[in-house]
Amino acid sequence: MSEDCCGPDELNTVKPKTPEPATLPTVPGSEGDACCGPELPPVFGKRNEAVNVHPVRPPWWRDPALLPSALSGVALASGYLLEWSGAEIPALILQWIALLAGAYTFIPGTVRRLMRGRVGVGLLMTIAAIGAVALGHVGEAAALAFLFSLAEALEDRAMDRAKEGLRALLSLIPDTARVSRLSGEDMISVVEVRELDILIIGAGERIATDGIVVDGASSIDTSAVTGESIPVAVRPGDAVPAGAVNGSGTLRIEATADGRDNSLTQIVALVEQAHARKGERARLADRIAKPLVPTVLIVAGLVVVFGFIVGDPATGIERALVVLVAASPCALAIAVPVTVISAIGSASKYGIVIKSGQAFEQLGTIRAVALDKTGTLTRNEPQVVEVVSFGYTEREVLGFAAALETSSTHPLAAAIVAAAPDAAPGRDIEEEAGHGVTGIVADRRIRVGNTRWLDPGARRSTAEQLAERGMTVVVVEADGELAGLLGIRDELRAESAETVQMLREMGITPIMLTGDNERTARALAAEASITDVRAEQLPADKASAVNTLVTAAPTAMVGDGINDAPALATATVGIAMGVKGSAAAIESADVAFTGHDLRFIPQALAHARRGRRIMTWNIGLALAIIIVLFPLALFGVLGLAGVVLVHELAEVLVILNGIRAARRPARAMRSALLSSAAPTPATR
Repeated sequence: MSEDCCGPDELNTVKPKTPEPATLPTVPGSEGDACCGPELPPVFGKRNEAVNVHPVRPPWWRDPALLPSALSGVALASGYLLEWSGAEIPALILQWIALLAGAYTFIPGTVRRLMRGRVGVGLLMTIAAIGAVALGHVGEAAALAFLFSLAEALEDRAMDRAKEGLRALLSLIPDTARVSRLSGEDMISVVEVRELDILIIGAGERIATDGIVVDGASSIDTSAVTGESIPVAVRPGDAVPAGAVNGSGTLRIEATADGRDNSLTQIVALVEQAHARKGERARLADRIAKPLVPTVLIVAGLVVVFGFIVGDPATGIERALVVLVAASPCALAIAVPVTVISAIGSASKYGIVIKSGQAFEQLGTIRAVALDKTGTLTRNEPQVVEVVSFGYTEREVLGFAAALETSSTHPLAAAIVAAAPDAAPGRDIEEEAGHGVTGIVADRRIRVGNTRWLDPGARRSTAEQLAERGMTVVVVEADGELAGLLGIRDELRAESAETVQMLREMGITPIMLTGDNERTARALAAEASITDVRAEQLPADKASAVNTLVTAAPTAMVGDGINDAPALATATVGIAMGVKGSAAAIESADVAFTGHDLRFIPQALAHARRGRRIMTWNIGLALAIIIVLFPLALFGVLGLAGVVLVHELAEVLVILNGIRAARRPARAMRSALLSSAAPTPATR
């Protein structure tokens, strides 16, 4: 909730600092009350415990948070049935039970906030319930308490999922690190690593903290940190980030950051700060409630005073209570939740998981979408897309390369072998870490490697042309002569260009954000018809870019990697691609897709826009009822019975209108679902 609803809250104050990896901080805004958010237990403990020890949400039918509302609803329904059957006393007892059970969920928090000078929908509901009881209508008070407590409980449950934290982020940092000492190698805890320590990183090991290579050559997989889909060759002098996975060579790196303060721990801080900022935004209903509460109280008080002045205090008090009931915000309180719950439930059936009502509301406001490249716009499956041969056939060039790469675990090797699966393995194969491989194929000495190791010579311009088209260039050499060039690229998804076009037709601006190099990013962006490209972005850079976009217009960020987590949290709405997405990306996002078809992005936005229109109509109707009933109650035109009748009718209309949001998504969304289920031919 925002300060508009609850006033300043020291619990939501963001104090930027770098978290200790040994102890993770609790999620900002995880404490509060019925207005400012549910009171949640801390998600994190010690770093090593954070992954394995965390609260697990039970199924809704076993959720204790829903028990008071369920008890209230059952007691209320039973009370009405007994009242209609003529059993007055048992009916009254059950109505009181329903009232107390429902009020228990929000009145204590309302009282605490009131003591701190805060107001919100909870205070209005409390006043309305007290007024109804004072007039002898316990059933009406119980109905108000039940509806409001149920709406709050369901919305709080949805919000819980968005606050589960960042357990997967720090799991990338190993528990221990091998450090070179004068006395030999020493295995120490990562939190004991200090700047300038020399770390020894073996093949396949993760790098414990940021550093610079001082000895050795290898390739590292930085996809979890930078989004770079192709492993990066490193040699002495090259910087390496924490969390990257080393290739086949052994590296010695000089730490440039303590184990407690590196790029991954900074990602945690960025995500937490972004969630804290988002927690300060108020729902529309709360913003309306702020001026409504004091206005109603003042008018009711004036009515009482007027009754004393004219010598009829009893009538003045009774009319003041009718005014309070007339201005009760029951329809207003359920106007948004009933729509949100209906729309979220409908979307979930089509693989669109919206984690909170706030996220759904904001999803309908989006005017720009920032898309990560690797794994989102692209397949994250490098493929050989072009072969240029010199003196040999393309098949022979591919065969030479595949024969040497059959035993390699390098992602580029997998792409080459997939392009020539029938190639027989070579012999005497030796791998040059960070460069390539050498071996014998058909009595020819073959070398396969990058352009820094094998100079294309007179064919360098051809290699540069391939690079300009977004390809990673691999050189194939036979008996010391250039045999050919292989162009390897992570191809766009088949629906990427169509998705971009759909966004543009909706008036939404697409932007590409990626950690990949500028040439690759721009080449692929051109194919997808994206003109705004931000390349070579580290996680903090992505978050900063999204923050700038958000200041100009509501912006969604779409990503799937851990490196996208800060940007997903910073965006107005973060959208994670769920099938291949990392756990950190999904936890940091507000919306997650269980499928992979990008066309669901514009369809989800259209679904949210429609839901937002329904919410606006509901809020308008609820306010109109209050505006109409208020003067009628004030001047005695309507008594309590008439006010209650109109209120109940308004609630029914609001609920029915809100349920419309559960209607199936547009035909285009169902077409996208069918298309994603059908096999898609591979593209080169």
